[in-house]
Amino acid sequence: MAGPALYLGLISGTSADAIDAALVAFEPTLRLVAARAFHYEPELRAEILRLAQTPDAGMTLDDAGALDAKIGEAFASAARSLIADSGLDRAEIRAIGSHGQTLRHRPRANPAFTLQWGDPSRIVERTGITTVADFRRRDVAAGGQGAPLAPAFHAAFLSSADEDRAVLNLGGIANLTLLPRQGATRGFDTGPANALLDAWCLAHGAGAFDGDGAITAAGVPDAALLERLLADPWFAETAPKSTGREQFQLDWFRARFGASAPSLADGAATLARLTAITVAEALRRDAPGTGRVLACGGGVHNPALMRAIAEALAPVPLETTATHGVDPDFLEAMAFAWLARETLAGRPGNRPEVTGARGARVLGAIYPA
Repeated sequence: MAGPALYLGLISGTSADAIDAALVAFEPTLRLVAARAFHYEPELRAEILRLAQTPDAGMTLDDAGALDAKIGEAFASAARSLIADSGLDRAEIRAIGSHGQTLRHRPRANPAFTLQWGDPSRIVERTGITTVADFRRRDVAAGGQGAPLAPAFHAAFLSSADEDRAVLNLGGIANLTLLPRQGATRGFDTGPANALLDAWCLAHGAGAFDGDGAITAAGVPDAALLERLLADPWFAETAPKSTGREQFQLDWFRARFGASAPSLADGAATLARLTAITVAEALRRDAPGTGRVLACGGGVHNPALMRAIAEALAPVPLETTATHGVDPDFLEAMAFAWLARETLAGRPGNRPEVTGARGARVLGAIYPA
């Protein structure tokens, strides 16, 4: 092998807009070697969203098995394409860490469970590379939320001895990682981010997302609607906590409209304000000494959303992780590359103080090449 082993991380978040793939070196320092987002075929994405957003979605066992296989093939194709684009020999890649696609996340059900699909056997078969997958269920089995799992990676590469920091992931769901100079790393979901905003735009025929923030910027938050949204008891719950599309979906939003529905722009502005307020309130409640917030995820490309969050956080500065050497678009994929490395080394990948698990656990299942 020519140099340090590389690891390839794969994830599609709650927005289900694309599979993020990242080739990463961890020695001698963290380095993103190659990265790319691979969009799902429209029909496959529509199938994923229908199941993820519909609490009582009917699906036969045959349909479930086929969807798991399709997602697995899509993840394998993304890995193969990134390797081909990079020009690297696959023998240089020690392992793939595949998060899969979350279809259900019920950490407070009885029994608790979480489902990430994307058949890892197909990934290892198509790539010939050892694959680590199914990271979340071990933590859930140990009494944890199974999420978020990225805080351990954030702590390893984005913490500072000079200030208390927080990492804000703006995916389909927003979550915070709290990185104090002293004390334990903590992390939790704060509520909806892109998933609801994307669904609102799509429902109005305005595209799959508000990429440049123009729709959001054109609207005015509906104060009364915002108050009803914030009254949801979930926001007042203490950590550890996590959530997903099965809770924060369009029916949840529409049920709080009152006498009339907002316009496309006003609805988008209200949702952006909801994200901003819930993030800021959570930070002030759980880490009032935070000196800097580092944002990542697709939401960093929505200027209107970022402005709303910056205003809510002030005077705490809001930056992106790019300022600190980590690409905000691929941080989550890099985290699962790192988690695969930790699993193969026999090291725990969860943080019990984040997820609420009974203890540190080695995460995932290994599918040898």
